[in-house]
Amino acid sequence: MAYFSRRQFLAGAAASLSVPAYSRAAESVRVATLDWALLETLLAIGANVVAATELRQFREVAITPDVPATTADLGLRGTPNFEVLRFARPDLIFNSNFYAWADERIRGVAPVESHAIYKPGESPFALAEQATLAIGERLQLAAARQLTEELGARLDRYRALLAAGDGRPVIPINLGDARHFRVFGSDSMFGEVLKHVGLTNAWQAQTSYSAAAPVGIEILASMLDAWIVMIPPQPADALATLATSNFWNALPAVREKRVLMLGSINPYGALPAAGRFADLLAEGLTHAWNG
Repeated sequence: MAYFSRRQFLAGAAASLSVPAYSRAAESVRVATLDWALLETLLAIGANVVAATELRQFREVAITPDVPATTADLGLRGTPNFEVLRFARPDLIFNSNFYAWADERIRGVAPVESHAIYKPGESPFALAEQATLAIGERLQLAAARQLTEELGARLDRYRALLAAGDGRPVIPINLGDARHFRVFGSDSMFGEVLKHVGLTNAWQAQTSYSAAAPVGIEILASMLDAWIVMIPPQPADALATLATSNFWNALPAVREKRVLMLGSINPYGALPAAGRFADLLAEGLTHAWNG
């Protein structure tokens, strides 16, 4: 089988960086959001984000895009600090269906524009593209279309590269503990990326709002051919327990070194999260295939 080299992968990844994904912040419109998927979208297209929620955790989970030090932290997504939001003086607030309960309160601060990326029965990737382009048009930021086009081209390159691989399905999971995990289905952003790059999601059962949990770890014994792709955060004690687990070490994927531990990614992210997952997955698989 003609596997491609790590050099080929890195060349493809480098090509994805040839078109700048970010622009200078649009200082004319001060924006805020409660939603992480919208936050990463706004940051990726160079919007002037003056306030958002749980920024410390966002930096640890999403990793990218970078959050400016000047962005005010509104606290928990479920209980945002509306006074801090008011002091941040946004001109426009972007919200999603997840936080629609806050619309009435935040409309008292600034006009609200809502975009849904995760809706039952709909493609989060397509909705993320639509939201990105709509926000870019609203803020007059050309980087929005640039982001969608560059990501589409990058996924096409990965599809061509990964076609030279072993053809095994992939099951993307996040450990809850040593006996349970959350699995991301075809309606998740991770599942959507798998389709775009020509890989099969080993999890074919239904999920609700992108994922199913808790799933017993014994289910992995029925997926003999799959690559297990583990997405942080993972509990340290769970990983330590699995390292000495007879069941875990007897799994074909573990014995045959078909387990990938990726870097952290926002599991309910938008296009930036999709791109990060694609990058880390492609790099991990190509490295594994080439020894």
